[in-house]
Amino acid sequence: MKPTNTPILAPVAEKIPHVMSEHGVKRVDNYYWMNERDSPKVIQYLNDENSFTEQSTADLKPLEETLFQEFKKRIKEDDQSLPYKKNGYWYYSRHETGKEYAIYCRKKGTLEANEEIMFNVNEMAEGYAYYEMFISAISDDQNLVAFAVDTVSRRQYTIYIKNLTTGEILPTEIKNTCGDAVWAADNQTLFYTVKDKALRVYKVFRHSILDTNTKNDVLIFHEKNARFSIDIDKSKSDKYLFISTESTLSSEVWYLEADKPFDDFKLFHKRTPKLEYGIEHWGDYFLVLCNWNAPNFRLMKTPINNTAKEHWQDVIPANPEVKIEDIEIYNNFLVVEERKQGLTFLRVINIQTKESHYIDFGEPTYAAGIGDNLDMQSDLLRFGYTSLTTPRSTFEYNMLTQEKKLLKQQEVPDADFSPNNYETLRLWAPAEDGKQVPMSIVYKKGLELNGNNPTLLYAYGSYGYSMDPYFSVARLSLLDRGFVYVLAHIRGGEELGREWYEDGKFLKKKNTFTDFIACAEYIVQQKYTSPAKLAIMGGSAGGMLMGVVANMRPDLFNVIVAEVPFVDVVTTMLDESLPLTVGEYEEWGDPHDPQFFEYMLSYSPYDNVKAQHYPHLLVTSGYHDSQVQYWEPAKWVAKLRDMKTDHNTLLLKTEMDFGHGGASGRFQQLKETAFEYAFIIEKVMTTI
Repeated sequence: MKPTNTPILAPVAEKIPHVMSEHGVKRVDNYYWMNERDSPKVIQYLNDENSFTEQSTADLKPLEETLFQEFKKRIKEDDQSLPYKKNGYWYYSRHETGKEYAIYCRKKGTLEANEEIMFNVNEMAEGYAYYEMFISAISDDQNLVAFAVDTVSRRQYTIYIKNLTTGEILPTEIKNTCGDAVWAADNQTLFYTVKDKALRVYKVFRHSILDTNTKNDVLIFHEKNARFSIDIDKSKSDKYLFISTESTLSSEVWYLEADKPFDDFKLFHKRTPKLEYGIEHWGDYFLVLCNWNAPNFRLMKTPINNTAKEHWQDVIPANPEVKIEDIEIYNNFLVVEERKQGLTFLRVINIQTKESHYIDFGEPTYAAGIGDNLDMQSDLLRFGYTSLTTPRSTFEYNMLTQEKKLLKQQEVPDADFSPNNYETLRLWAPAEDGKQVPMSIVYKKGLELNGNNPTLLYAYGSYGYSMDPYFSVARLSLLDRGFVYVLAHIRGGEELGREWYEDGKFLKKKNTFTDFIACAEYIVQQKYTSPAKLAIMGGSAGGMLMGVVANMRPDLFNVIVAEVPFVDVVTTMLDESLPLTVGEYEEWGDPHDPQFFEYMLSYSPYDNVKAQHYPHLLVTSGYHDSQVQYWEPAKWVAKLRDMKTDHNTLLLKTEMDFGHGGASGRFQQLKETAFEYAFIIEKVMTTI
């Protein structure tokens, strides 16, 4: 009989040297062969890694199941979204107990009317390992709905059209789209976008429901610059259609009156390097949210019939201390979503009186944002609110009386849960260059600062994306086990304004990594935790962060979870055939430039793996991932296995049916989280 203590052997990836040369620098990639998608050899290797992961974590199955059941009991399974009204109908979605997907519904006239089920995604998803569906656009007469479906998890959607009166799905199939679409005012003409081979959104077409042959659709707009990607939208007034084409650093908008679908789109303002702007229709004006002489953006207006820049006038001037992130327009009010000192504020401006005030949230760290507000004549504002201790909530705010009413709060049907059980606060860590880096922290009350608390530190730090503190039912399972949860608002995000982002990109990207290390060091110094008890997590570009700090400071962490990590930075950014590469030059730099090449090479996780001890590592990947190709995590793990000098756990888990966002069903997603949390708990806690 085979001994029960026989060690499980990890897969050993074959080394086939592949030499690459750029700017006189030769690099040898022994695992470049993994790029061969659909190769039986590659598939076998990924399956072998999955088998190794499954065997290595078999003893965690009871904990995984316990965590999953804890997550489930905190979810109201038969929940319903808040209805919103549009052109005589109330729209909402709901979930049923035990079902993975939403059911999209509407009622005519009043909420007491009979329910019309537009889509039961549970039925539509039958037979698919992955199924994502969303509503793209509903015609003004509320009769036709364009909806998008992805069954591969590669973010290539097919758009279909359904007649909501008859229930018939038209024979039209519009393939290879990003799912975006808008209806013209004639209720018969649909504008949609499509992707190129690199999955960049690059064309806009016009489709008539009178012709089901999409080959007859008319090309309206073609973005030939590979650094730019297209978005199409409709004004809140429903009077204009907008085509926006954007790179990381500049943008351009074209507009068309919605009741003239066969006219040509007009250029609002020609793209200019480093000028970013977006527009909205407001009476006789277009509002322009832009960064013209305003790094943190300003709000301007210009007459509809004269959009030249010399006619732009300030509505809200630039403020170096406050970044304008979004606006909501009404006939009598203007709501501005601002960010300062790492937090979001909602400012309400009375257009007639010019008076303004802020909505009070009353917590030291939180996330807030403008919700669905479709009626321009209303005096009521819907906004969303959450914090590390407050479940996701939607409020209705009377802008005249300044009264706030809770419309809906995420229910946590767990008798043991109370927000009062937890403590949340904001801390600031001194960065390497003296900057102060904000952190949002939550833990169960009664915590002792003894340096012995298990801790999960999470961050992202790229693309100007701000990681706001939000509520998570899954996270409660960590907090109730004595964990401290820390969200680090490092540079590369925009929590402290545009400069915070600019200081974490291009040739300043290393600030992102040193900020994260500074946050980890600070919570250790303050005795929240210790390196032996510290786990860290990040995904995508945040997964790259995990790879960099693993190389830089492996002594500072016990366990790392890197979700779909972008780790082979140089090779990917040199390959213009890959999805999104060229458009990323304005985030990371163009490695065809020697200066950027050398800088990227100095931090790229894959290129900097070395013979040293590494923390316990769990790496996840999606075979159909369109953002980070599956081979990046796979190659990284293979190289780590070959070079690291410790006996710590190293696991690769590749979801063969999913892509960048993971599973599509709500319970499937919880199971993924349960697996990752079980891995973390087992590594940082002496007792479970």
